[in-house]
Amino acid sequence: MDVDGVLTDGRIVLDARGNELKFFDAHDGYGIVRAQQEGIRCAIISGRSSPVVRKRAAELGIRDLFLGVRDKERALRTLFAKYSFSTEEVCCIGDDEPDLPMLAAAGLSAAPSSAVVSVRLCVDYVTRAGGGRGAVRELLDLIHAARIRPLR
Repeated sequence: MDVDGVLTDGRIVLDARGNELKFFDAHDGYGIVRAQQEGIRCAIISGRSSPVVRKRAAELGIRDLFLGVRDKERALRTLFAKYSFSTEEVCCIGDDEPDLPMLAAAGLSAAPSSAVVSVRLCVDYVTRAGGGRGAVRELLDLIHAARIRPLR
């Protein structure tokens, strides 16, 4: 998953000292923790490097963290190789044009409702929730429900 615009509402807040603030949704956090407890691997692939994101990833137990990445598809392909994932086993969520190659490489692609139009038009699923407002949780809840009651 991307961070800015997905796990957050996309705003980047800097205080007078240059400290970065981000606002994360607790529901997303619980969904990520539950998904990992169920054996789903969660990863962050972000174009920006941020100590705040490192801290949040650590709190959530996310071990696969790619920050300051220009080629998000390449980072995703690293995960394919590391875990021997097939395309069908991978879901990605992103909100802006730099995410498009990563989204295209996933078996299931998603975007928050607040994503830019060009991304919303290219993904398999658009959440009702916006970025930083439970979009990741919504997607993970759908995956959770499908694992409990597979589609026939």
